[in-house]
Amino acid sequence: MADSDALAALTRDLGELFGARLRGCVSHGTRDRAEKTPLPTLVLVDRLTVDDLRKCAERAHTWHKAGLATPLFITEGEFRRSLDAFPFEFGAILDDYTVVAGHDPFQGIAVEPSDLRRACEVQARSHLLHLREAFIETRGRGDAVSALIVRSAAPLAGLLHNIGRLNGGLPADASLARVAQLRSGGTLSASDALLLFPDYLHALEQLVGVVDQWTHA
Repeated sequence: MADSDALAALTRDLGELFGARLRGCVSHGTRDRAEKTPLPTLVLVDRLTVDDLRKCAERAHTWHKAGLATPLFITEGEFRRSLDAFPFEFGAILDDYTVVAGHDPFQGIAVEPSDLRRACEVQARSHLLHLREAFIETRGRGDAVSALIVRSAAPLAGLLHNIGRLNGGLPADASLARVAQLRSGGTLSASDALLLFPDYLHALEQLVGVVDQWTHA
């Protein structure tokens, strides 16, 4: 089923389930049809009950069969109050969405830069703390350090992407860029890992400091 047909069917279902309580439905992100990844949607309603969830559960199989992910249901009030708690997740939706039903529920809504900065700091400090802890657990073995660095590449790439939203560009540190590139399945020898790790750790410490002191222009 084409995405447009699946979304049209979802819209009909939502109209039957929520009636006038449906405020809007949007699709967001991208779907890789070759890999059969489901298309994500977010549904805003003015009230949500357990009975609503039961009725949605009865139709979930049909939505999944049509290539849709389970919709994220949220009330308008919850969404507005959650922007500071989930600036990455909801910010990504605000950056790339298409109205499927109802009015544009996000018009005039934006993630506060201070909330995004705070979330970036939490993510950066967490990455740093876990990197230190994991290095100790390698006992200094080159093969284990290599595995650690490769394993940390995807989370680091996500961190750099989020920090890039603060200043409009990714940090230019070469060691961080080299580690992030490993997220696509790159390899790293044990000897190279032992040489790279100190620079990686230092650059990450510097990055945490930058995020901590960042202010919105």
